[in-house]
Formats: sequence, C-alpha cells, structure tokens
Amino acid sequence: MVSYKWAYIRIITGTILGGVLGFYVMHRVEKSYKEKMKERLAKYENELKKREQQQQKQKDQTELLSES
Repeated sequence: MVSYKWAYIRIITGTILGGVLGFYVMHRVEKSYKEKMKERLAKYENELKKREQQQQKQKDQTELLSES
C-alpha cells in the first residue's frame, strides 16, 4: 500500500513539474519570437523609409533635369 502512495506522489509531482517546465519553455520561446519579430519589423520599416527617400530623391532630380 505504501508503494502505491509513493507512486501517486511521484506521478503528481512529475505532472506538476512537467507542466511548470513546459510553461516556462513556451514563455521563453514566445518572448524570443516576439523580440525577433520586433527587430524584423524595425528593419523592414527602415528599408521602406530608405526606399521612399530614394524615390523622392530621384523624383526631385528628374524634375530638376526637366526644368533645365
């Protein structure tokens, strides 16, 4: 009877610890994923700004050339 009691305690303890470990791992994965996405978004926004500036610069140059 005592061995059943220890078996139940081990199963319950393992289940709880496994759940806590799984939650912690998923939390870390989600946090790192969000950081990567923020970095990618910032990089993408910077690229868009650069493209817009280049297009505006080219547009200004073509206007100056056509005025001459």
